[in-house]
Amino acid sequence: MPLPAEFTLIAAFRPLAAPEALALQDDAAVFAPPPGRELVVSADAIVAGVHFLPEDPPDLVARKLLRVNLSDLAAMGAVPLHYLLTVSVPRATGADWFAAFARGLAEDQARYGLTLLGGDTTSTPGPVSLSATVIGHVAPGRAWRRSGAQAGDALWVTGTIGDAALGLLALRGETADPNGRLAGRYRLPQPRLGLALDGIVSAAMDVSDGLLQDAGHLARASGVGVQIEAARVPLSAAAQGRLELCLTGGDDYELLLAVPGDFGPRLQAACAQAGVPVTRIGRCVRGPARVEVRDASGERLVVGAGGWSHF
Repeated sequence: MPLPAEFTLIAAFRPLAAPEALALQDDAAVFAPPPGRELVVSADAIVAGVHFLPEDPPDLVARKLLRVNLSDLAAMGAVPLHYLLTVSVPRATGADWFAAFARGLAEDQARYGLTLLGGDTTSTPGPVSLSATVIGHVAPGRAWRRSGAQAGDALWVTGTIGDAALGLLALRGETADPNGRLAGRYRLPQPRLGLALDGIVSAAMDVSDGLLQDAGHLARASGVGVQIEAARVPLSAAAQGRLELCLTGGDDYELLLAVPGDFGPRLQAACAQAGVPVTRIGRCVRGPARVEVRDASGERLVVGAGGWSHF
């Protein structure tokens, strides 16, 4: 079935639109931030064959697009508000693909409390390329940053690390996944929104390009060294024995948090209240802004790959 006419396609997305989107009939949306709040804005793209498999169901692709963007808001301690959407697909893409894609967006809009402001649709020779710009809000001056970590802070991470990388291998038939859990971690990240950590964390970011690479981003932004204790990195049962892959694989979308040492119990209590597991995996130290992985005896481990690179 050929690509729907542009305005027919826009009509399919109209039920997703916020009132501020002006029924998707104008060139731009008009909105004001909630009173007394600052806006937080982030954009991420996903491309078929790079961030999702071309055969993935379009509703799951839509939800992954929203969730990888929402993870950026979670890393800033922001509350979701709106998003803008850009969709580039081959002309042969049919109306059924768009209907399923819109259903996925609607499901996660309802789940995470944000609405569509507008965007753009274009055709492309391929592959499918999708981008979202998410808009959230925080109290003035309270957005979490990567640059606030101090020597002596403990380093914590939510959830488990490496399951999404294993999920991609499972979808390619390269590792076992009898209950589909690993594939689910790859296809549907869980953005860690809503954690009440204001005044607890020194620095934060999400883990999207691999734990080691993202820990390096935090180290450089804060001007501290980072030491990760390999035995403390939380791995699922399926990930046991795959430490290097788990440290360097992407798509976890967990939160990496630097927390003053005596704030650990407060962090654990806040995460427990939200039902989010959290594990201390290392510390920030004085010295060069680099990441070291150490074994149980304190010896430095050499890890081959540093993490995912976009180029």
